[in-house]
Amino acid sequence: MNVTFTYVIFSVPFKLLMALAVAAALNKGLEGLPLYRAIFYLPSLLGGSVAIAILWRQFFSTDGLITYLMRFFGYEGPGWITTPDYSLNTLIILSIWQFGSPMIIFLAGLRQIPKDMYEAASIDGASKMRQFFKITLPLLTPVIFFNVVMQTIDAFKAFTPAFIVSNGTGGPVNSTLFYTLYLYQEAFAYLRMGSASALAWILVIIIAIFTSITFASSKLWVHYDD
Repeated sequence: MNVTFTYVIFSVPFKLLMALAVAAALNKGLEGLPLYRAIFYLPSLLGGSVAIAILWRQFFSTDGLITYLMRFFGYEGPGWITTPDYSLNTLIILSIWQFGSPMIIFLAGLRQIPKDMYEAASIDGASKMRQFFKITLPLLTPVIFFNVVMQTIDAFKAFTPAFIVSNGTGGPVNSTLFYTLYLYQEAFAYLRMGSASALAWILVIIIAIFTSITFASSKLWVHYDD
């Protein structure tokens, strides 16, 4: 479970930060916005597939594209998949790369913020940074709350990348043994269905506890129009 918690703690915040940054950039009224929106959303559609996980494993293999690029610039890359200190990082990067779904939601939330609030703040001399922290973030907290809950649940349920990249073993040295992968091994590798069922219920309880805590704490930091 430690691997899963580490994955959730590092992948979700960075994914949401990336999604918010891209959404803020796209909200500036760029030409060809539908095209950019589709391009950034595409990884979220493909990221959970087996094909993308296989491609990701090839990218970070000892003779893959990432290692080749590092050697081209004079650096000897580590064993991204074969080294326990780096294997989980490859899966975290894959998760962050799939920021398209929360980005679309952030972009919709940004479009709902009245422009006259920014105009009034500009007249009062507020800088862009101050407008972001005093107007954008407070009004965007309901969207942030929704994305935090949904992306954290998705992170707890992550299975395909760990299964494909580690060939179903969770290696090296259990460094990519996600809770869901361990549950799968118990059920279908060792045929311990009772143990797997108990693990599944524990996962449901963990997600329920997290969701309850998030909802309870939302009274302190989520701001609604009313």
